[in-house]
Amino acid sequence: MTTQAQAATDLRAGPREWLGLFVLTLPTILLALDATVLNLAVPHISADLKPTGTELLWTVDIYGFMIAGFLVTMGTLGDRIGRRRLLMIGALGFGLASILAAKATSPEMLIVARALLGITGATLMPSTLALVSNMFKDPQQRGVAISVWVTCFSVGIAVGPVLGGVLLQHFWWGSVFLLAIPVMVLLMIATPLLLPEYKDTEAGRIDLASVVLSLLTVLPVIYGIKRLAEHGVDAVALGTVLAGLVLGAVLVQRQRKLADPLLDLRLFADRAFSAALIVLLLGLGLMGGLYLFITQYLQLVEGLSPMKAGLWLLPAAVALIAASSATPVLARRIRPGFVVGGALFISVIGYAMIALVGSTGGLPVLVTGFVLIYTGISPMMVLGTDLVVGSAPLEKAGSAAAMSETGMEFGIGLGIAGLGSVVTAVYRDEIGDALPAGLPEPVADTVRDTLAGADAVAAQLPGGAASPVLEQAREAFTNGLNLASGIAGVIVALLAVGAIVLLRHIPAGGDEAGGEDGEDAAEGPADGGVAAAQPAVVGDGR
Repeated sequence: MTTQAQAATDLRAGPREWLGLFVLTLPTILLALDATVLNLAVPHISADLKPTGTELLWTVDIYGFMIAGFLVTMGTLGDRIGRRRLLMIGALGFGLASILAAKATSPEMLIVARALLGITGATLMPSTLALVSNMFKDPQQRGVAISVWVTCFSVGIAVGPVLGGVLLQHFWWGSVFLLAIPVMVLLMIATPLLLPEYKDTEAGRIDLASVVLSLLTVLPVIYGIKRLAEHGVDAVALGTVLAGLVLGAVLVQRQRKLADPLLDLRLFADRAFSAALIVLLLGLGLMGGLYLFITQYLQLVEGLSPMKAGLWLLPAAVALIAASSATPVLARRIRPGFVVGGALFISVIGYAMIALVGSTGGLPVLVTGFVLIYTGISPMMVLGTDLVVGSAPLEKAGSAAAMSETGMEFGIGLGIAGLGSVVTAVYRDEIGDALPAGLPEPVADTVRDTLAGADAVAAQLPGGAASPVLEQAREAFTNGLNLASGIAGVIVALLAVGAIVLLRHIPAGGDEAGGEDGEDAAEGPADGGVAAAQPAVVGDGR
């Protein structure tokens, strides 16, 4: 056997690593479930705990805020103390916080529990993705492993409404939080047996000032973006976003001066890393933004229950699973840039179909369009994530994974704010002058605000007024969805071209040679020079 062949064999993962991958899918599925089931439980929580509108808003939002705020810190912390250790700490904390949430007796107690779930959840995602990168050093095997990771996350999102609906139908609202307990117990038992430990032995201490600055950067920006989506442009939203960006600039300057920065800006010097991060941010942002309004269409326009709406979303999840499984095979023969770009053009067809959906009889077209969107977005998620973590040295895998997931959080926030502004503007413009005469002004204001508001007050309307009000509200919402999907389709088409151009230098199959005019060789290893970084990483859990 040649030296090169022996080196390739040494990189390949064995049965233990694949069993370890199964363990890593457990928190991935759970976090995806946790992101969806709470929305179903909101009416039950409102009836039991009687929160104010502000308390209910913070109950829903605080989880995402804490995850976004702590991802970078936790990813870097895992690089220093060990990714397996951080995963176990996070699993224990997430389980305890889930019990606290399930047993909450007041809105304040539930908000605190949700905040703790967000903080501990921020330890799980970068740890799992970084461990995948560490365990699967062979580029082809890593691509397959990441496709499994992406698929499990998407499956969790898809089955969340169905499983949550079943639990809420038979148990109290706290049962949706107790889903975490058996998963975390299994994770705590299996992790020491199947997962190795990795950490950067040369890293210094975490700079606490950078931790504070990262929180003061991310949290105001996320809050401001969310406020823009809910209330439109106002001074509070713009002020918080601006404050976050200013503090972000201070954070960047501090990182440039530190020997061991919290956020390693040198990673952005790698073209594959930067391009993949941009593609993930925009692509997932547009898809995530539209997903919110698709679920509203299913429930408020088509009149489906949350469980039935979840079932209608399952075909898209199946398509994503199939596309995720096929992506590593395609990437062995076709350059990743062409796979990502070509698949995004499939998504464009899906966006175009949803842009043509009507307020009546549009369910088959919408579901088909969403299947195409998920099919086209899957290679971007698999290969984009692979490029981000694969471009980073092994000792920076946690930091790279955290940047990837923080970018996704920002992207989804921007997508919801941007597309939400479009849907809201069209809805309010079309509904404003189309309401029947004689409606009480408070009722009219509620109807003009959102489709959900119109649906809620319809039962209070006298005589036959409910039907025309709902019909007009559904038509206005659908027109807003059409325009938002059309805009998203145009942006995704441009993103597809950008992916092809920016990622064209990366060869198929992780082969470091054979680029056009030697370009690939000049760019360096397709997996970011992982082999050169390995001496800086210690593994002690074998």
